[in-house]
Amino acid sequence: MDRAEKAELVGELTEAFKGSGAIVVAHYAGLTVADMESLRVQMKEAGGQVKVAKNRLAKLALKETDNADISGLFTGPTLVAYSEDPVTAPKIAVKFAEKNEKLIVLGGAMGETELDANGVKSLASMPSLDELRAKIAGMLTQPAAKIASVTQAPGAQVARVISAYANKGEAA
Repeated sequence: MDRAEKAELVGELTEAFKGSGAIVVAHYAGLTVADMESLRVQMKEAGGQVKVAKNRLAKLALKETDNADISGLFTGPTLVAYSEDPVTAPKIAVKFAEKNEKLIVLGGAMGETELDANGVKSLASMPSLDELRAKIAGMLTQPAAKIASVTQAPGAQVARVISAYANKGEAA
């Protein structure tokens, strides 16, 4: 890579890190090309990205952001996974690491908070932003449904009583 390409890559990584809710750093030594492609596809489908960059360039990109200083994690063959949703990248990376022992999650950052490997795993166990939104929407609509059923019940009972008297009068 020449100097211009390196500067462009650092700029891309800086913008990616600034816009991410969570960053995960992992060792990938021993992963096949097919495994890496599978990880990239899974991450992209979930709304995240996976990048393999030189450690020095990733450290330079991190210095230009407000994220926690996780430059100590960049040793050896590392990859960076990131996503806007703070749960997506950790969830996909941890799930992939459970199935493939050659991917080792080292840690990461969520904004200014530095995460170790256990912190990334606990973040991965949380529900995603979409799941939380669905739960909140369900909680908000549930009381309205109960109110509607309670207000309809007396009217339905009155209608059944009138219908029973009407049927009784016809039979007589």
